[in-house]
Amino acid sequence: MHLSVPKPELHTYTLQIHTHANTRPFQTRTSQPQGKLSEESRMDLEAQIEEIASSAQFGDLIEFSYPIGYSHWGVYDDDKHVIHFAVADQGQLMNNFRTSLQTVFPLCGDLLLGTTRIRRVPLSEVNVPSGVHILISNNRHAYKPSSPEEMRRRRDALEDEELTYNLFWLNCEHFATFVRYGKAVCNQIPTKPKNVETKSATKAFKEIVDAKYPNKDPS
Repeated sequence: MHLSVPKPELHTYTLQIHTHANTRPFQTRTSQPQGKLSEESRMDLEAQIEEIASSAQFGDLIEFSYPIGYSHWGVYDDDKHVIHFAVADQGQLMNNFRTSLQTVFPLCGDLLLGTTRIRRVPLSEVNVPSGVHILISNNRHAYKPSSPEEMRRRRDALEDEELTYNLFWLNCEHFATFVRYGKAVCNQIPTKPKNVETKSATKAFKEIVDAKYPNKDPS
């Protein structure tokens, strides 16, 4: 299934990073090209993954906070795995173009351009820049989490789906919050109020879930 949404004008934005009830600034480090983390950065990343795995529970929101001032989001899925918006299967031309951009902008992880695929991958396989902080961030959105059963229903229905990525209307944070809360929310855009549902994104995700599991009553 392939969905399209409107593409409004893009804006630059920044945010503060929160971990549980605390706010802390970014820890700035020397960046490395994609796929070429320094040994120090690699060991730090491995330690962060072990810390997350020791405390995260299924359905927790996982925030990958990047040094350039925004975050990539996913949902913890047990066994050191996360389900998230990832790069879709693509031709060689698009792959070369994406690789070139990521060389120019080495602090932003995977660049989601056009089509994205929802994938379940090990935390260690999420493409992140040097200086990333991986956090369990369940307190950033003012909604009550759904039951684990309902979260699994959404996860199962959406895994491997391909959608058209849009920074404002259908992004990684929209996906992660939909799985956890049943409402798609993005708090990273300063021109939009916080904790307000993006109804078009909720509708897009919900249509896929309901089509696959029509007899289930969401919690």
